[in-house]
Amino acid sequence: MEIKAQSGQSLELHPRLGPLLPWFSAPLSHSDVRFVVGQERQEVFAHRCLLACRCNFFQRLLGQEPGPGVPSPVVLSTVPAEAFLAVLEFLYTNSIKLQRHSVLEVLTAAVEYGLEELRELCLEFVVKVLDVELVCEALQVAVTFGLGPLQEHCIAFIEAHSQETLRTRGFLELSAPALLPLLRSDNLCVDEAELVLAARSWARVGAVEQIVEAWKCHALRRGDAARDAPCRRRRGTLPREHHRFLDLPFK
Repeated sequence: MEIKAQSGQSLELHPRLGPLLPWFSAPLSHSDVRFVVGQERQEVFAHRCLLACRCNFFQRLLGQEPGPGVPSPVVLSTVPAEAFLAVLEFLYTNSIKLQRHSVLEVLTAAVEYGLEELRELCLEFVVKVLDVELVCEALQVAVTFGLGPLQEHCIAFIEAHSQETLRTRGFLELSAPALLPLLRSDNLCVDEAELVLAARSWARVGAVEQIVEAWKCHALRRGDAARDAPCRRRRGTLPREHHRFLDLPFK
């Protein structure tokens, strides 16, 4: 899928990101900077002046002119090579072909490099392709980088597809800060017993204390933010005999 940058016309690019690798993996004409990228330690060649003009992050990173001889490579070990190549594609052409399997890594790089236009293009693409397998990973990225609208969109998606989402590997890999808003939600379309089982599965690799605090907040409505508020069932909770002893109206 080709996404147009907001400025200028979309350019005719490679049909997939993969063919970009030969473009940058050998020294380009007048290239003067060499990156070593990702765990694969992929060598990527580019032009110092272009990157510095297009991105403040690279302007700071590449601020000093290379000295005589063969310059040392710039090591960027935390960004996957495919995501870095996508960033270069955007910086060189002002257009990008985003892929579902790598868009969150490109989004992460865009946030870290301060590329606001690329970030917005990635967010737009994520919303379009969001599904059960992608939503928890997208929620984690949104929580990590404070992307409020994306976080709200992910939570709303999970509320509408609760049972399917709880069975994914992505749910088990959520951090505690990403999981807690879900446990506090009254709109999950899943029975409480099933949610407890999912939370127990998460707790094998998560933090039990955060689970307990979230349950207190929801089930007992204790804490400064919800003091004296009545208990209430979640949207997907099935009626049970013991509910007659509690004031638990359905929403």
